[in-house]
Amino acid sequence: MTEPTITPELIAAHGLKPDEYQRLLGIIGRAPSFTELGIFSAMWNEHCSYKSSKKWLRTLPTTGPQVICGPGENAGVVDIGDGQAVIFKMESHNHPSYIEPHQGAGTGVGGILRDVFTMGARPIAAMNSLSFGLPSHPKTSYLVKGVVEGIGGYGNAFGVPTVGGEVRFHASYNGNCLVNAFAAGLADADKIFYSVASGVGMPVVYLGAKTGRDGVGGATMASAEFDDTIEEKRPTVQVGDPFTEKRLLEACLELMASGAVISIQDMGAAGLTCSAVEMGDKGGLGIKLQLDDVPQREANMTAYEMMLSESQERMLMVLKPELESVARAIFVKWDLDFAIVGETIAEDRFLIMLGNQIKADLPLSKLSSSAPEYDRPWVPTPPVGPLPAIPAITPIAALRALISSPSYGAKNWVYEQYDAQVGADTVVAPGVGAGVVRVHGTGKALAFTSDVTPRYVKANPVEGGKQAVAEAYRNLIAVGARPLATTDNLNFGNPEKPEIMGQFVGAIQGIGAAVKALDMPIVSGNVSLYNETDGRAIMPTPTIGAVGLLASLDDLIAHRPQSGDALVLIGATSGHLGQSALLAEAFGIEAGDAPPVDLLAERLHGDFILSARAHIRACSDLSDGGLALAAFEMATGAGIGLTLNDGDIAQLFGEDQARYIVATTDVPALLALAATAGVPAAQVGQFGGDQVSLGGDTAKLAGLSAIYRGAFAAALRLA
Repeated sequence: MTEPTITPELIAAHGLKPDEYQRLLGIIGRAPSFTELGIFSAMWNEHCSYKSSKKWLRTLPTTGPQVICGPGENAGVVDIGDGQAVIFKMESHNHPSYIEPHQGAGTGVGGILRDVFTMGARPIAAMNSLSFGLPSHPKTSYLVKGVVEGIGGYGNAFGVPTVGGEVRFHASYNGNCLVNAFAAGLADADKIFYSVASGVGMPVVYLGAKTGRDGVGGATMASAEFDDTIEEKRPTVQVGDPFTEKRLLEACLELMASGAVISIQDMGAAGLTCSAVEMGDKGGLGIKLQLDDVPQREANMTAYEMMLSESQERMLMVLKPELESVARAIFVKWDLDFAIVGETIAEDRFLIMLGNQIKADLPLSKLSSSAPEYDRPWVPTPPVGPLPAIPAITPIAALRALISSPSYGAKNWVYEQYDAQVGADTVVAPGVGAGVVRVHGTGKALAFTSDVTPRYVKANPVEGGKQAVAEAYRNLIAVGARPLATTDNLNFGNPEKPEIMGQFVGAIQGIGAAVKALDMPIVSGNVSLYNETDGRAIMPTPTIGAVGLLASLDDLIAHRPQSGDALVLIGATSGHLGQSALLAEAFGIEAGDAPPVDLLAERLHGDFILSARAHIRACSDLSDGGLALAAFEMATGAGIGLTLNDGDIAQLFGEDQARYIVATTDVPALLALAATAGVPAAQVGQFGGDQVSLGGDTAKLAGLSAIYRGAFAAALRLA
């Protein structure tokens, strides 16, 4: 097959700017072949090289006594004691999910699971953070159905419990939904597998499913804005098979136990190219590949297609040659492909052969280390104006406005399609707050949460970034877990626009300050830029996934109050309504500043909750919707009425930070402990009866609960 001529148009179609192409020419000293152009395009795109974000990512705190492995590997690794580690990461599959929601979301789940088990961990939990356009937009209902089916179909069939997540709706996502997938697994702390190749002449082995043409150019597509050619990008979306992935998991874990593995890397973005380059580069070695030996499911595949295919359920490994027969037997048993496709070499070369022809011959180290790195111009987000006068509204009407919104109504339509109990170790399933999963065979448990409030980040990126971390911290605290560490999924628009880059920089500054103050280092993550359609950017959405540890399940704080329990508010309330859920949902107003985040207060109040848990029956953090929404969610979950004493709208629906509500039977003891700790605390109501009373404004709990439970499906016209 004749290769295309390299033209300026072809270079641009590969996402390379003219100056980047000149950089390429300077490195190899000649014009590239078509395959070489594709390899450079894959390694230098935003999705793989982080060329716009590296400068700022380096400022994030990533270390601590609990951290075994921080950013740079497939996932982060954190010590949980007793010789065990939790391995976790969050990653985006935004662009594929908008083009083909079922496969895009499903393969997002598959990819993040491989990131975890390629390091030797058995996956124990999954979450997702989903952002969609307005429910009234003609494509939203279709996207929601497809994404949820894709996530559930893949995760359920693979056999990992989905234990948490979030779903939001906003016009800024009309042309570009966000699908952020999280996975966590367990491994022995001394049996972690890394992607650093070592040894010259070691076999490079292809593992898993066969290579097809699906996903060719997927990473480059994910590094570009959408326009009216979106349908042409459908072939760049991968197709997943969760049953093959399950077999791949079992085969890989068995392979790792055999001692045959020198290094291993999943084939994710940019497929064979990225996995081979990363393994060789980290080990200071070259790689030679013979593509004739790559298992293929389609005829007459070119070198370009094989190197850039993002077919799913595939791994690349450097093998101890003396254990080849042992390794091969494992993969034959699991009915998966096992093929030696190359070897490590001493020279700094990435040598690609097909037949007797050299299809690419590049300096391997330059593909990664010489990728462009930009210090993009940025401008700080200007301060927002004052909050306008807020229209009058009664407390119950305000509550109804929130609970009838698909963003704040119950998400049971979503999470009931996910299997939360597979594995039989889920202690707290999705619904309210963090999910909790038992560490199998021990008395310990891990808690998981995912959080961000994009309105805050848009209004004030620094405070919004802090708040995303602080809310994740509070969600872990509220179930009795000690926060351990975080992963981030930084979703933004076009970084070449200074105002968008300013949002990114501000959010990073806020996230960095918060993870340092709260001792929750960032150990893994993903950056997703160019989330725009026809020049319109999404709201900045830096999602924080966080993991906490319960040393004993006896420390778990349940989430069900009982009739007669008093409701105590921990933390101070000024009644901050800027960028609040109430303004957005009741009045369509997005105005004012984000709530300020006092990180010292967050730490103090979190420590207090953990120290006082013997006096706490149930706990929830306060975030979107403030006191009224959090207390209602507690009440409806328990099926009992609620009385809040104060009817002031700002006190009920303000979104001041560093706050919790707790249900208790011993108010004097709890308030005395709070006074000793210097923590603001006050009784603000109690649970009981069959009504919800907000400062004397009342409604039947049953009626409000019906609205809350049906809002999501009703807004999206879902059966």
